[in-house]
Amino acid sequence: MDYNQAIEYIHGTLKFGMKLGLENIKTLLEAMGNPHKSLKYVHVAGTNGKGSTCTFIGSILQNAGYKVGMYTSPYIENFTERIKINTNEIPKQDLAKITQFVRQNVKDMLLRGFNHPTEFEITTAIAFQYFHENNCDIVVLEVGLGGLYDSTNIIDSALVSVVTAIGHDHMDRLGDSLSQIAQEKAGIIKRETSVILSPQVREVEEVFEMVCTKKEVKLHKVDSSRIKINKVSLGGQKFDYDGFNGLSISLLGEHQVVNAATAVEAVLALRHGGYHISEGAIKKGLEVAKWPGRLEILSRKPFFIIDGAHNLEGSQALSRFINRNFPKSKKVFIMGILKDKDYMAVIREMAPLAQCIIAVTPKNERALPAAQLLENIKLYCNCVLFSDTIEAAVKKSFEIADDDSLICAFGSLYYIGEVRGMFSPV
Repeated sequence: MDYNQAIEYIHGTLKFGMKLGLENIKTLLEAMGNPHKSLKYVHVAGTNGKGSTCTFIGSILQNAGYKVGMYTSPYIENFTERIKINTNEIPKQDLAKITQFVRQNVKDMLLRGFNHPTEFEITTAIAFQYFHENNCDIVVLEVGLGGLYDSTNIIDSALVSVVTAIGHDHMDRLGDSLSQIAQEKAGIIKRETSVILSPQVREVEEVFEMVCTKKEVKLHKVDSSRIKINKVSLGGQKFDYDGFNGLSISLLGEHQVVNAATAVEAVLALRHGGYHISEGAIKKGLEVAKWPGRLEILSRKPFFIIDGAHNLEGSQALSRFINRNFPKSKKVFIMGILKDKDYMAVIREMAPLAQCIIAVTPKNERALPAAQLLENIKLYCNCVLFSDTIEAAVKKSFEIADDDSLICAFGSLYYIGEVRGMFSPV
């Protein structure tokens, strides 16, 4: 099996859908020799900010001298982005080799009468095997969906369990209230772990207080009042947090400062547990952390920014950033989104800001057709166009914009990778 065959096999399992539950992943990993049991974890759940927080944590640990595995989703341009050791993507030959190993064990499962694992379960198994073979000191493990029944929750324990901002997403699967969604996310909490909770509404906090009390684990809440932002520019942000002065990040948006503070609390919990993490490693790790596709600037004349905002809270963070940094600029938006998202909430938040919006269809079977998206955007914006391709939408946006304009592509991580691939690094 070569790399292309591995990718074809992995993506071919999409037809088995999205099933929450641990029986399949447990059976598959047992057949593989339980590679996940040899590893130590920081487990990260949440609605928004999971990937960014994972990146900050991983970068700090790497700068502290640890060999760090990181598992995130989805990818922006290349599948290998999802599985990394010390910021290096899994080599294509390793992905092919391990996928072949996993596929053989899946065949054995099927012969024994088990259901076929989903794409996410197979990818999770590949990641565990890769981290196991490479003897990672610690793995930063991002939950795929929810928490309790997510396949990453097959791990027996976590050194630290981190929960980022919880908002309205996947309500068809996780519940239609924040407390129900929080209950699912809290499912990652195990005994003898430390729990780090990003700032949340009181309804969410109460759920975690109850679960942590029941499981007799310590809950650390990130206190946003202890964050002091000293400088904000399009080059990054400088801030102090709870005794750590002169911290800086290149990621944009006030929400990323909160994610960085959450990462600091997570590594402090690790330090309390015996890990050697200096203040210098914390500062350097935050400073050098990169996370593509999240308020990422691709060009400057005009400004062209991509962001993965696809739910209410994500679009609110994006609109705050735009209003703060581009209050008087002409705004041209490109929007594509999946039909199972609350796209009307995103439209209501974003469309009134724009002079013109171009609707596109992400390359995903769950995509909302651009023609349908266009009709909904028309309720909130007078100039709405339709584009058959992502490339044509980008070209059209430059025709509409002038040098002082802002162009912003958002709505789904499933298409902004294609947008990103059209640009050279700034």
